[in-house]
Amino acid sequence: MRVEFDRETCIGMFQCVAEWEGFERDEDAGKAVLVDSEEEEPGKFVREVPDDAELDAKFAARVCPVDAITIHEDGEQIVP
Repeated sequence: MRVEFDRETCIGMFQCVAEWEGFERDEDAGKAVLVDSEEEEPGKFVREVPDDAELDAKFAARVCPVDAITIHEDGEQIVP
């Protein structure tokens, strides 16, 4: 399972931070940060989701008010 985070879309509500430790606050920028991610293209960050964090990652994606977080499995987007 893989998470993709569009930092440009993020509005800094930090609801994802409350749901999964894979996200942290960047108070200076007013946006979340996807921990241990790689910037796949400008503003788009990706990382694999550990097996024991799959449910939390899905919740983080579901609570994002602007759908800046998507979850993919086997090449298909499953959340949201």
